[in-house]
Amino acid sequence: MAKKRSWASRFILLAALCGILALLAFLQTRRFAEQPLALDQDTVQFTVEKGDGLNRILPKMRAAGITRGADWQWKALALQLGMSGRIHVGDYRISRQDSPAEVLRKLAVGDTARVKFTLVEGWSFKQLMQQLKDLPEPVDDVTGLSPSEVMALVGKKGMHPEGRFLPDTYFVPLSGKKSRILIDAAAAMDKALAEAWAGRDKALPLQSAEQLLVLASIVEKETGQASERQQIAGVFVRRLQADMRLQTDPTVIYGMGDSYQGNIRKQDLRRDTPYNTYTRAGLPPTPIAMPGRAALLASAHPAGGDALYFVAKGNGEHLFSASYDAHRKAVQTYQKKQ
Repeated sequence: MAKKRSWASRFILLAALCGILALLAFLQTRRFAEQPLALDQDTVQFTVEKGDGLNRILPKMRAAGITRGADWQWKALALQLGMSGRIHVGDYRISRQDSPAEVLRKLAVGDTARVKFTLVEGWSFKQLMQQLKDLPEPVDDVTGLSPSEVMALVGKKGMHPEGRFLPDTYFVPLSGKKSRILIDAAAAMDKALAEAWAGRDKALPLQSAEQLLVLASIVEKETGQASERQQIAGVFVRRLQADMRLQTDPTVIYGMGDSYQGNIRKQDLRRDTPYNTYTRAGLPPTPIAMPGRAALLASAHPAGGDALYFVAKGNGEHLFSASYDAHRKAVQTYQKKQ
């Protein structure tokens, strides 16, 4: 009987000891979980690939500079957080203020580090490529390519690059390439243009989606106030219907190329180029900028009315006129003010 009590006592003691050790391990793991990583640099990054578990991720973290904690602590913490099998593929950027718990949370929810790039309405292809060049991340595989090489890269070999990339905000992984932005923007423009063309007003004097893209690029460059997009589109559509020349300065500027120094002279308006809508009838041969969705829709659904002219007021707005005499008076009025 004494022997049985002895074994029972030992078992209780052992269980108590195990409980204490488990509690100590739990408390130590919790302290470890909330302590900042205190990295040697502001941020580090590593990449989780398909099939990676903690056994593969931990060496990558160590190599990146995350040295705090033993492997068993990371694994114990992951177990406590219920992370089994919940690790997302992607690039991760970790800061020195992050705790181990925050690192594992990012892995569990897929809080990956991505590069954000916003393509602005009205940019030219040249501006787009310059902005991509200045973007510090990700891998630059497009700087130095010719326009024709860029178009081949995005699957549009032989196509003029102007207007072919939709203004929007795009994201690409840190370990990705800048060409991904161009590919996504080109695909987005294809979709937006196809939708605008399919839903267009059937009375438009346009023969193709390409002509709609050209018109939208002009509307984009002429619009100062978003509320005027459809009115401006309406003016150009009525001019096309009446076989009037568009006579829009942004096309002249585009045709001048690098010779444009911020001011248009009379001789510039008279100098013939494929883009001079003062000397040539109809639309120019290509878009002159990257139109956004709003410009595409405004060009597909222009406002009605009888206005054939407009002049800038100097505050981003325009005054619209139906007759040349009224337009000439408006020009004199607002040119004097400016």
